[in-house]
Amino acid sequence: MSDTAVADTRRLNSKPQDLTDAYGPPSNFLEIDIFNPQTVGVGRARFTTYEVRMRTNLPIFKLKESCVRRRYSDFEWLKNELERDSKIVVPPLPGKALKRQLPFRGDEGIFEESFIEERRQGLEQFINKIAGHPLAQNERCLHMFLQEEAIDRNYVPGKWSGTQPTVSPRLRIRETTKEPTPMQALEGLLASSSLGPSIPVTAQLGLGPRGQRMELKVPTL
Repeated sequence: MSDTAVADTRRLNSKPQDLTDAYGPPSNFLEIDIFNPQTVGVGRARFTTYEVRMRTNLPIFKLKESCVRRRYSDFEWLKNELERDSKIVVPPLPGKALKRQLPFRGDEGIFEESFIEERRQGLEQFINKIAGHPLAQNERCLHMFLQEEAIDRNYVPGKWSGTQPTVSPRLRIRETTKEPTPMQALEGLLASSSLGPSIPVTAQLGLGPRGQRMELKVPTL
């Protein structure tokens, strides 16, 4: 065997791995768990919510650990927002199981424990695929879904920069209209041509310097 062959198969000397490297967190990680389903309400207002717990060290997320509670319709909202505003291919959600929602069933339908567990697994797969996508991580709706206690459905879609205000940008200060001054009101009356030829016009100009009311009679045209 030649020296060249020996050199090619020679193992490279690597740095020994210590306990910190072996058991420490990876350089970049994102973990999202869906757990603890709870069914609340009665009748048509009955629904199931799930806890969404996220842990990460990615700098794009403001909170490194967060836990919120979401229901199936919240996942639908997130899917619709991403399909409308992002350029990623959004994976499907677990089905709505419409047949399980029919009345006069002999079981609990969508509130059966086996179905809730099946849906929980599907939602967990969905949100992990979404949150792991670099383009989806730039969308404000994802950050709101994962880290805000309540979802503001009136938010303004956009890219996440990590410095968005807590108040929704859609809230705008209404423009206030000021009441015209007496002189402006008089000018408007004089400029109007709809005053009949026989109707005398009296414009009140407010109070004079001594408190008396000042009036100006405008002759008819």
